[in-house]
Amino acid sequence: MIIKVTLTIIFLCIMVGVGIYSRKQANSVDGFVLGGRNVGGWLTAFAYGTSYFSAVVFVGYAGQFGWKYGLSASWIGIGNAVIGSLLAWIVLGKKTRQMTHHIQSRTMPDFFGTRYGDEGLRIAASLIAFVFLIPYTAGVYMGISKLFEMGFGIPYTYCAIIMACLTAVYVILGGYKATAINDFIQGIIMLFGITTVICVVLQQQGGLSAAVEKMAQQVPTQHDLESGGSLFAAFCEGDFASWFGPSPLSLFGVVVLTSLGTWGLPQMVGKFYSITDESAIRRGTIISTLFALVVAGGCYFLGSFGRLFPEPAFNATSGRYAYDSIVPSMLETLPDILIALVVLLVLSASMSTLASLVLTSSSTMTLDLIYRDKKAAEDEVESGSINEQVALRIERRKVIVMRVLIVFFIVLSLMIALNPPQFIAQLMGISWGALAGAFLAPFMLGLYWKGVTRASVWACFAWGVGLTVVNMMMGNALLNPIDCGAVAMVGGFAVVGLVSLFTPKMDKRRVEDIFRCYR
Repeated sequence: MIIKVTLTIIFLCIMVGVGIYSRKQANSVDGFVLGGRNVGGWLTAFAYGTSYFSAVVFVGYAGQFGWKYGLSASWIGIGNAVIGSLLAWIVLGKKTRQMTHHIQSRTMPDFFGTRYGDEGLRIAASLIAFVFLIPYTAGVYMGISKLFEMGFGIPYTYCAIIMACLTAVYVILGGYKATAINDFIQGIIMLFGITTVICVVLQQQGGLSAAVEKMAQQVPTQHDLESGGSLFAAFCEGDFASWFGPSPLSLFGVVVLTSLGTWGLPQMVGKFYSITDESAIRRGTIISTLFALVVAGGCYFLGSFGRLFPEPAFNATSGRYAYDSIVPSMLETLPDILIALVVLLVLSASMSTLASLVLTSSSTMTLDLIYRDKKAAEDEVESGSINEQVALRIERRKVIVMRVLIVFFIVLSLMIALNPPQFIAQLMGISWGALAGAFLAPFMLGLYWKGVTRASVWACFAWGVGLTVVNMMMGNALLNPIDCGAVAMVGGFAVVGLVSLFTPKMDKRRVEDIFRCYR
């Protein structure tokens, strides 16, 4: 216990210290939200990866999908690396940086409002982002608190409150730059931690070959398949040690949600706004992909051996296992020093994601709702209506408002985490489904296609949010949250494409001016 407490205290002191170190760069809006748009490839890549993978993945997703799919769950981690990292950087990185610089966009709702010339889109997008980032944040709290409860014996409620306070401190102090530096430190811990834990867990099972042989003996029953609640559960083949597991189509839906979903999440895409130049993007692409392959691939590979450990509790009423307890139960037999490492691993993953989420939410509410008339403020400065000192005071006021909203957002999501309505994976499915279902298609197509119309963006917002909310209100009777999120994302491209063909086009000169940045 002394080792665990000491390491944790040292880690938390470093995080707060970085926040204090970065506070001078967080006095302006650009400094607080984007790190002055001067963050290098290494920091951005680690910020992207650590925001991507949190306790939601390590505890919630790795446990649940490892139990459902066995060794084939590793495909989720590979998909996260190839689709969620490599292709995301290649397809979105350069063009996002170029266009957002050109139109002076700081957030994703700001992009929609400026790119499509519609303040209503800016307001709608900011409300969607704020509302649906909350369940994701609550899921992160749940994951990290369960690991702390296992490692330290501290009650879940106290763990969640402590994590909320510590995250608030260093984000409020240092803004995005502090978050990026801490993400780099946390990323190193995650790489070392997941590799070490996998080796030890497999060694306890007699090595990799012996563990795989044991998994091959775990033949799925109809009860196992139905407990997943998947639309595709009927299409089943193979055992838990086969290449594609007992339910390959259901597995494919998870890969789509967890990989393609990052392309439409404000806290992920925002990383491309702040990167320094194109050479940093090239470096970041390689680093981010390798990071995702080790961390995500390692998490799901570890979780895929969950059936070799004590079976989690089963709720006969809901027909579900206590999925969130699977990974903690796998780690309970580790030596104390490794449990300390696991706690730091999950703490690193979760605090980085929490920081990214609360910063994204507060900046969106401040810049796109409270101070959304950006062009009018700029015109006042240029015309001399207000001097630079007044403008500086307005900038500092915006930063103060963002800091206040960070506290509000953390408290709100903490309240949900203390009374969670669903499992971690389902909370994340609802959040990612609504956000990426609404934002992914109009954002990505808006970077490449001049023919996207305002009406198509509104239609996609309604599609992504509407499908997710209706399904949730029906008790997930149409689809489970995972499959629903995947359908919302992919369907958004059809919605934007079809509606754009039959609705009025935007002013041609305005569109040409926006796309001039690529020349």
